[in-house]
Amino acid sequence: MGFTVDAAVYIDAPAETVWQVLTDFAAYPDWNPFCLEAKTSLIPGEPIDMLVQLGPKRLRQREFIRTHTPHRTFSYTMKPAPLNTLHSLRSHTITAVNADRTRYESHFELNGWLHPAVATLLGKHLRHGFDTMTAAVQHRAETLSGT
Repeated sequence: MGFTVDAAVYIDAPAETVWQVLTDFAAYPDWNPFCLEAKTSLIPGEPIDMLVQLGPKRLRQREFIRTHTPHRTFSYTMKPAPLNTLHSLRSHTITAVNADRTRYESHFELNGWLHPAVATLLGKHLRHGFDTMTAAVQHRAETLSGT
């Protein structure tokens, strides 16, 4: 089994507001402490270019949109390395609980025979990054919705 980071939070904001926060990539520098920049069309197969904060380092990376169900979920993956060395999956999913409350789920998995080394080197920074982004999504959506 690979390295996995799952986080979920209930947000006191409509699902549409949470979706807006997640997909307004131009605003990421204003609120997102982990993914400082993101640019994508959300079209499966197209790239998502990001600048991420991993501990003291900022890294540019390009991954590729895997799935996109508007107003519900999108996911992306790195280009698999040869010989099953390393591959990843990152997804964002929102579910309306009611008109004013939403569940946001963040999922990341890293697999391949090299994943233990990457997890050892970057695991704590990845966990911290995904956790802080999840909290920031909640804060941003609740602020935008006035709750």
